[in-house]
Amino acid sequence: MGFLQWLRVVILGIVEGITEWLPISSTGHLQLMNRIWPGDPAVFTPAFTSMFDVIIQLGAILAVITTYFHKLNPVSSYKTSEQKKGTWLLWAKILIASLPAAIVGIPLDDWIDAHLDSPWIMASMLIFYGAVFIVVELIRRKKEPTITRTADLTFKAAVIIGCAQILALVPGTSRSGITIIAALLIGVSRSISAEFTFFVAIPVMLGASALKFFKYVFVDNIRMTGVQWIVLVVASAVAYAVSMLVIRAVMKFLKKHDFIPFGIYRIVFGVVIILVFALFFH
Repeated sequence: MGFLQWLRVVILGIVEGITEWLPISSTGHLQLMNRIWPGDPAVFTPAFTSMFDVIIQLGAILAVITTYFHKLNPVSSYKTSEQKKGTWLLWAKILIASLPAAIVGIPLDDWIDAHLDSPWIMASMLIFYGAVFIVVELIRRKKEPTITRTADLTFKAAVIIGCAQILALVPGTSRSGITIIAALLIGVSRSISAEFTFFVAIPVMLGASALKFFKYVFVDNIRMTGVQWIVLVVASAVAYAVSMLVIRAVMKFLKKHDFIPFGIYRIVFGVVIILVFALFFH
């Protein structure tokens, strides 16, 4: 691959690192870039591209684990027995919130790729949930959150958030977006909504990445070339570095602002996708 193709790989990692932690659909951004700036066909085959867009999430996930390592570590020698118990309970809630999407998503994975992987569906979901974000924020603006600490999240709340994640199986919905919307609606504060979204992403994305890789290697019987391995590593490393910055920036932003700007962005981005595909890829 030439310089421009490697630059494209780096930019894809940057896009993943930014959009994965914002409720604006990382998949939508990656797919639009794939259309506007296609990769080297010898490397970015359709099958590899589909896997690549999922696997590079591992870099973003590692950033969450790094940033919140102490909080998520249930065997830390710096924690009291009570704090360790609280961490185990947090992991139980994270896993419960991850189950619904896994139960529904794993058997429907191929069907979703075949029937819902459409720019028009993606754009529609971006616009629809962008409007939902704005409405939810306007409704919640006059109400004080009832859950302001991660420890205060109940198992019932985890189940509700987990069930909402099923909707994220539709491209363009945004896993983080629908998780945050569900959390806000049941009284979770903005910062805790975002933080729990980060945590739930760990098992969800690890599972999705493992599933995609397994199908690519063992079901489709495709062997990756050396260049493809390097592409994955580079993009994931960039996604990790960018995610480290974005996660901190998002938490700082939410201390003084709400999610309405993201709702507006989603609507604008959805319209952009419609225009781009209607004018150039019809």
